Amino acid sequence: MEKIPATLPKGTRDFSPAVMAGRNFIFDTIKSVFRKYGFQQIETPSIENLRTLTGKYGDEGDKLIFKILNSGEYLNKVDDKAFAEKDLTEITPKISEKALRYDLTIPFARYVVQHRNDITFPFKRFQIQPVWRADRPQKGRYREFYQCDADVIGTDSLLCEAELAAIYDEALSKLGLEDYTIRLNNRKILGGLIEVAGMGERFMEVTIAIDKLDKIGADGVKKELLEKGFRESDIDTLMMAFTVTGSVFEKLEWLQGHLKSSEQGMKGVEEMITVFDYLKNFGQFEGEVTLDFTLARGLDYYTGTIYEVAVNDVKIGSIGGGGRYDNLTEVFGLKDVTGVGISFGADRIYDVLEEKGLLKTQIAVSTQVFICNFDKAAHNISLGLMARLRKEGVSVEMYPDVAKVKKNLQYANNNNIPFVIMIGDEELKQNKFTLKNMITGDQDLCSLEEVIAKTKS
Repeated sequence: MEKIPATLPKGTRDFSPAVMAGRNFIFDTIKSVFRKYGFQQIETPSIENLRTLTGKYGDEGDKLIFKILNSGEYLNKVDDKAFAEKDLTEITPKISEKALRYDLTIPFARYVVQHRNDITFPFKRFQIQPVWRADRPQKGRYREFYQCDADVIGTDSLLCEAELAAIYDEALSKLGLEDYTIRLNNRKILGGLIEVAGMGERFMEVTIAIDKLDKIGADGVKKELLEKGFRESDIDTLMMAFTVTGSVFEKLEWLQGHLKSSEQGMKGVEEMITVFDYLKNFGQFEGEVTLDFTLARGLDYYTGTIYEVAVNDVKIGSIGGGGRYDNLTEVFGLKDVTGVGISFGADRIYDVLEEKGLLKTQIAVSTQVFICNFDKAAHNISLGLMARLRKEGVSVEMYPDVAKVKKNLQYANNNNIPFVIMIGDEELKQNKFTLKNMITGDQDLCSLEEVIAKTKS
């Protein structure tokens, strides 16, 4: 038999029990905040129809979708000429009808349309599931990763935008993070800035370049726009806005003067004033939430407020993002339904918490009590004790084979089990159990009722 190397595809990982303890801490913390704000959990399939996903993420995003080959003789439908010319536009729809989901937002829009008769609007949902992107793997960027999304659909109230910013702030604080920034912008403001600079007809090209600002710097963005044929004077007018400083409301006041000739720009400013007024009434927090004109978010479907979150003292990129979308459900046949949502990148958050040493207290403890198996005479007593403890809600296990005490204790210690029960000749005579606390080293001879009370507490 051929030996197969024990390897994983690039950009994917296994998770040990210790790592899963930290990941579940992240998931549970974020879930608790979502629920606190009235969001309900749903799940959607890992696989979507390819047509559902394509055309929603821009040309660069569409290239990163993992496509699934059709079952059977999938090449039979491919024209020989197209195959010879490697015409992927012609070939792809004939050999692949399904794909792994790229994000959770587009599947959610599809879900809303399919289940619209069962949903009460506005609908507040959260979803914590893996997504896949055929990206180049590197630290903080994986091909399989988890997103934790919260969306409100069916209302254009800007209260939703403010609450989602507050969710970011509360969840990150509960995770133990302190030095982070929640950046907000509005695509209408961005559109107004681009319009005033005389570049409005090529909005998407400009936003794609601006979205790279934190990676390639202002000079890199300017160079890219010059190479695309934009005039230097127009580029300078646009880039000037990105140097404006001051408080959130001082920036908004500057925008009101600069964008007075742009209807969409002024609409964006009004929306941001409302959002930040809500946040002010919440008692939140200029410093953690700020207005950043440079924020673009490259996805095609954002139409209003956009978010991006980063930890300031860790170089890993954003750990969250999102925004307002007004037209997502229309492509699936449901018009005039607007939504807004945010996403936490659980994998990057784990990397940040690990780097900052904030996961050390998340010990992988699944078993509370371990019953040593070193005496055949105590075997049946041990089985009965194990069953009784489980009925009391205590998680308990017993070593499957008769082994020396040292081996039993080593197993319990390696698996971070806090309590060990030993049953030898003396314990059998007294109808009691030796209960050892593996953390303090203390041990006592206890009755069944005392064992239950101590281990449950």
